Amino acid sequence: MGSKIVSFQSALEGRPTWVRNVLEYVTLRQNPDGGYIFAQGADSGAQDTYYALAIFNLLRKELPNLEATLDWLRKFPADNVYAYFYVAKGLTLYNQQVDQRIVQRVLELRKPHGGYSEIDVNIEAYSEFEATYRATEVLRELHVPVDLEPTVQWLLNSMNVDGGFGRGCSNLISTFHALSSLYKLGYRIRELKKTLQFVRNCEKKRGGFTVVPEVSLPFLQEVYAGATILRIMDEPFTYPEATRELVLGLQNSNGGFRRSVELGLSTFEDTYYALSILQRLAVDGD
Repeated sequence: MGSKIVSFQSALEGRPTWVRNVLEYVTLRQNPDGGYIFAQGADSGAQDTYYALAIFNLLRKELPNLEATLDWLRKFPADNVYAYFYVAKGLTLYNQQVDQRIVQRVLELRKPHGGYSEIDVNIEAYSEFEATYRATEVLRELHVPVDLEPTVQWLLNSMNVDGGFGRGCSNLISTFHALSSLYKLGYRIRELKKTLQFVRNCEKKRGGFTVVPEVSLPFLQEVYAGATILRIMDEPFTYPEATRELVLGLQNSNGGFRRSVELGLSTFEDTYYALSILQRLAVDGD
């Protein structure tokens, strides 16, 4: 397999330059109200505030002005499934109580077929399972008792003949959202061998994963999706060293990570994806 992948724990203890740069990148983007935004000078947002909390938690570092950040998140006027996800996940990450109104609103989003969505998803949508993925994450994170079977069956009935998920044709992001939802719902996803084969077909010898097997350029969101699927299916990377080098090569000079080799803007979301992938690679490499 080549040289042994550096332990993620060792990297955290040693605080190498790339880790220190990540911490500085996030810290410099905290607003006076305690919230965060990846673009300095703009208003705080729930998405970036959640990812700031998640990044520091993953790096085992206390976030500056943590109480102010948690207070900002508590007061955020969440009004859709994405905001509910960021608020609930961010607060529970630090063992904070979540407003029960969020639970009720998420439950109200479930459609008769079992999936969750605020509006019908049209054919151009990237992933028709994202709202279900986010709602399921919130409900399972908060241990909400709910009848799971309709959602499980709706997801399984949405599987394509190649084992992947996605309207029209399978793609890795839809497959990630569907599989992650099934996993949270307690379904035995390791039995879905055709789904695993679809994911393997998206894995690249030069590192990472692509949204469909025919594409050659990996984007960080897709690498994260593939890495997470392998984790929850208890499967190893085929090309761990190449994937690690690909991800490390996406760090910008400001410490954040960008989406791809061709897109240069750092974001909190991509930085979290990169760290999560590197952590998973370290576990596989130990």
